[in-house]
Amino acid sequence: MTTQAPRPRGRPRRFDPDQAIGTAQRLFHERGYDAVSVADLTEAFGINPPSFYAAFGSKAGLFARTLRHYTTTAGVPLSDILRPDRPVAEALAVVLADAARRYAADSDAAGCLAIEGARCNDPDARKAARALTAAGEDTIRRFVAATHPEAAERLADYVVTVMIGLSAMAREGHSLDRLQGVASMAGMVLEEALTMPGFTGQTASG
Repeated sequence: MTTQAPRPRGRPRRFDPDQAIGTAQRLFHERGYDAVSVADLTEAFGINPPSFYAAFGSKAGLFARTLRHYTTTAGVPLSDILRPDRPVAEALAVVLADAARRYAADSDAAGCLAIEGARCNDPDARKAARALTAAGEDTIRRFVAATHPEAAERLADYVVTVMIGLSAMAREGHSLDRLQGVASMAGMVLEEALTMPGFTGQTASG
């Protein structure tokens, strides 16, 4: 006489949406938003399309959640770097240096997911990416404005422009050394700009 082990109750959980976000982040970062299909995602997650739409609503909805995950796991930590007690030029230079390092850290997933996503064809996904990049730009602007209000707009525009360039360079396969060289040069420009009479609203006499 043989006995059988009791069968577990309920269906085993095979799909973890939170884990799927990490998988999606990798796919979107490696290939770009437009090149990743729902079929690619369902295959990677091991689910069917109805389960996908039930969990995320749409591909753009998944991308928005992925961007939030990216911000906390791989994005430049602006709030940690832009501390009130830190000199403006120094802090902004660190932001650019950190961006260069992160964007070139993985040759298969190079650049900034949000910056690159802001150029995708899907209007909803593009809106989500642009909202994230705009929030980052606003963080930089407010940090500068606390001590140099007259220069905040120009410096924020400059830093964001350099970050966009660094992301593009990384996506094109440029080395970390080249990206760090650009970031270092931009840091010197920031330092010089903040000492220029009139740039921050101060006269030559202070």
